[in-house]
Amino acid sequence: MKTKDLKTLTLEELIARFHELSAKHGHLLNALNTRAANKEYKHAAAVRKELRTRGPDAEKCLLVLLTDPEPGTRYWAATAALGFAPSEAERALALLSEPPPTLLSVSAAMTLRAWKNGTLPLEE
Repeated sequence: MKTKDLKTLTLEELIARFHELSAKHGHLLNALNTRAANKEYKHAAAVRKELRTRGPDAEKCLLVLLTDPEPGTRYWAATAALGFAPSEAERALALLSEPPPTLLSVSAAMTLRAWKNGTLPLEE
């Protein structure tokens, strides 16, 4: 889906797309299928970027996703929430960073470290 098409989606449709892509990305990462995960990354990042433009209603939806059963969704929701709910996002990333080690848990730990060091760009 093209970026311009994301603007035509309702918030509910956009959240559903975000959930689908973020969960898929997380599964691919943890399956060590990095080539496929990298392809999904750009799509998930585009949806995250659009969600950031949707204001407080989108922020509320993203905060709910911080407790989603899907680790990939929690990770992506946390990266989106760092800019408006840093404490909640940091907590989600810290929980994702706990053992057992997976590629997603390493990504969460690295993201949290970069955030705390001030080297994580909020927009891609």
